[in-house]
Amino acid sequence: MKVSVPATSANLGPGFDCLGLAISMKNQVIIRPSKFHSVSLKGEGANNPALKDNNMFISIFNDFYQNLSNKKRHFRFEFQNEIPLSRGLGSSSAVIVSAIASAYAIEGIKLEKDKLLNLALAYESHPDNITPAVMGGFNVACVQENEVKYINKSIPKSLKAVIVVPNRAISTQLSRKTLPFKYSKEDTVFNISHSSLLTAAFMAENWEMLKYASNDQIHQKYRMKQMPELFDVQKTALKEGALMSTLSGSGSTLFSIAYADDSKNLEKVLKLKFPHFRVFITDFDNTGVRIEI
Repeated sequence: MKVSVPATSANLGPGFDCLGLAISMKNQVIIRPSKFHSVSLKGEGANNPALKDNNMFISIFNDFYQNLSNKKRHFRFEFQNEIPLSRGLGSSSAVIVSAIASAYAIEGIKLEKDKLLNLALAYESHPDNITPAVMGGFNVACVQENEVKYINKSIPKSLKAVIVVPNRAISTQLSRKTLPFKYSKEDTVFNISHSSLLTAAFMAENWEMLKYASNDQIHQKYRMKQMPELFDVQKTALKEGALMSTLSGSGSTLFSIAYADDSKNLEKVLKLKFPHFRVFITDFDNTGVRIEI
């Protein structure tokens, strides 16, 4: 059995904890029956032996599998990871979603995506990453009465994501501690209005509006101060044709959207100016979690 989950970029500027989209990079796991428990890991995190010994995927998988099957079996888990760790691209959400989906699939139990999303909510309280991980595309989501309410929209092939992954991480926990305890009415209204406009721009496919709608006063400037080079990355991306450029999740990745025709030049400029960072172009993922038996 093979399960894959796409990378995600959350917040998208003003949509703090509620907006996110899926990118065509994925973490994949192949699970086979085995006489003994075993784990192999390739790609991102392969040089970190702690990930094999303290694997969040296997812990969540075992919890669900034992509850569903009431039996003990051994499996071989083969992980192929494309999503960078601790860089704001939803690697934790990918693990959570794939572990739950795998446990149901290996028992042959059909699991609707809505139910999978709400099961994942127990492990990730904010819906901005888990929703696109499950559904793909662009998503607006909130939590009400312990249930994710969302609206999903596919992203056309005419757009590309241009990703800048710095050579060091920003801690999500530390990143949240840098945020103010209180916000002014002006900043709050600013983000509500811009988040609303950004959502409308995606739904209406008014891509020229993204540059204005993606401005933020709530979290980006506080988080990006931990890595001041990100301000220059963002400024360069917008100058060189990006439709929008925002901190991905809590960072340290900087996420931009560009027309396909402009994306190559944007990638080239960013690579030349920031040679120590990883820069690449990718498509958007409109499918979300995939299960192949």
